[in-house]
This record gives sequence, structure tokens and C-alpha cells, in this order.
Amino acid sequence: MRIVFMGTPDFAVPSLQALIDAGHEVCAVYTQPDKPQGRKQVLTAPPVKALALAQGIPVFQPNTLKNEDEQAQLRTLAPELIVVVAYGKLLPKAVLEIPPRGCINVHGSLLPRWRGAAPIQWAVIAGDKTAGVTTMQMTEGLDTGDMLLKFETEIGARETAGELFDRLAAAGAELLTDTIVKLDTITPQPQDDSQSCYASMLNKELAVVDWSKTAREIDCLIRGLNPWPVALSMLTGERIKLYSATPCEGRGTPGEVLKSDPKSGLVVACGEGALRLDDIQLVGGKRMDSAAFLRGHAVAAGTVLGE
Repeated sequence: MRIVFMGTPDFAVPSLQALIDAGHEVCAVYTQPDKPQGRKQVLTAPPVKALALAQGIPVFQPNTLKNEDEQAQLRTLAPELIVVVAYGKLLPKAVLEIPPRGCINVHGSLLPRWRGAAPIQWAVIAGDKTAGVTTMQMTEGLDTGDMLLKFETEIGARETAGELFDRLAAAGAELLTDTIVKLDTITPQPQDDSQSCYASMLNKELAVVDWSKTAREIDCLIRGLNPWPVALSMLTGERIKLYSATPCEGRGTPGEVLKSDPKSGLVVACGEGALRLDDIQLVGGKRMDSAAFLRGHAVAAGTVLGE
């Protein structure tokens, strides 16, 4: 099938590769413009662009698809189908109407739960037991189209958003190719809007740990924000990143260091229960387990994180 692919981050790469491997004619790839990244703000191409160029596929990076010239360019490509995977832009009605087979989206959640920009991370943050991928027919709304196929999986007890992200990216690619094969036989299922919730974009304000929450809630936040933007707190006047922690027994003032042992690490009280900090990093320092951290930094029991 002649397909235009629209996607930007790592999550979309396996889906593009799957279309190529399945023998579809990917006539063009649309992706977000290159953006500065890192401390040195080096202009960097999106991962999808890198794969497309390596495969000799034409790449388009418009700032908007609302422009009539961009829409005319897309029509000249004459796609039978448009596939969208984490593109990062809503498609206007004029674009949705171009391909005769419609537009299919691969979304990283079990719709209608977690519509929006960061569904995988929010599933972990919220403590969901399962996550998944849904293919759907695209409409003008935000992830509101009729559902086609679903893949569901349990979220591991210690799984981070990054780990789940990788698993669902691979599952989404397989689900996409299966959806295209079965496109003429699938009965689309409308979403129940009353069951929907919104997965907003992540930001560094969300990353600041509120130690008055339960140990489980904070653990889910830490895993959901790994690898980005990473949970944050203050320790003895310095910002500290929290990459992983384990709920354990303990009681004290929220944020209070209950145990500080160079052999077993830091244990911090939460609003309910406590957390052993496993993998931490002073901002600007090296990432390490908290026991190793204590061998180079003195932290007295009774110290309160977040102050």
C-alpha cells in the first residue's frame, strides 16, 4: 500500500521500520523540525527522520499542516493511507480527508484511557496495573477516533516508563501491520468518552516529589518519570534526582531520613510508609546507588528532604 508516515520520537521508529519490512510503499515521512538538544543546544534531527533518510525516503518537516501549500504538497504524494505515530501535531480536516483509506493512529494507551501526549508515563505514574497500544481511525479530536485493534500488557511491579515505552513501541509496530492487513474486516469500535482521561505533557514542575504522599504514589512517580524528566527533591540544600526507589516499612515526618547507612543506603519517610532510595544523582554529579552516595556525602538521620 502507498503510505505517508507521520511520526517523530523513538516510539515511532519501530512502526516505520515495520511498514518498510512489510513491503509497503512509504512514499514520504513527515516529522517535526530539527530541534536544539542538550547543554550545547546542538540542532538534532528526530529519530524518525534518521531512519527515513537511511532508507532513502523523502522527509518533510513543516511547522504546520494547516497551510494550504503544505496540504497541496501532501495531495501530490497521493497516499492511499496516512499512518500517524507520535507525530506531535493534530491533523486538520483537510489532511484527514486526503487518503482514500483514511488516517490510522498508533496510540500508546488502552483508549479511551490516557488520551494525550504522555500516555505511557501517566499509566505508570497513576499506578495502573495494565497498559497497551490502540490503533484507531483518526478524527479531528484528540485521540477520539474509533478504535480498531488493541494490545494489552501488565505493567511490571518495578518497571519504569522508559522500559514500558520500549516494549509498547515494539508492540505498536506489530499491531500496526496487523491492523493494515485486517483493515477491510475490522469493525471500528466507538470510544466511551466517559471513561477517558488526559495524559498531559510532562514537565519539571511535576517532577518535584511531595513526600506527604504515600510510598507507593511516590514510587510510581519516580518510575513514571524515568528516564525523563526524572523525579527531583532537595537534600541538604542541593537538588537530587531520584531514578529508582523501593517501598519499605518505616514511619516519620514526610521527607525525613529514617536511616542513613553507607552499607544499605538511605530510607526516607513518606506520608504513609517509607522508601529506600536505590538510584540517585546530585544534579551535576554522578548517578549511583544511595549507599555509594553516602560513602562520599554525610547525611544525618533526621535530615528532611524537600526543605
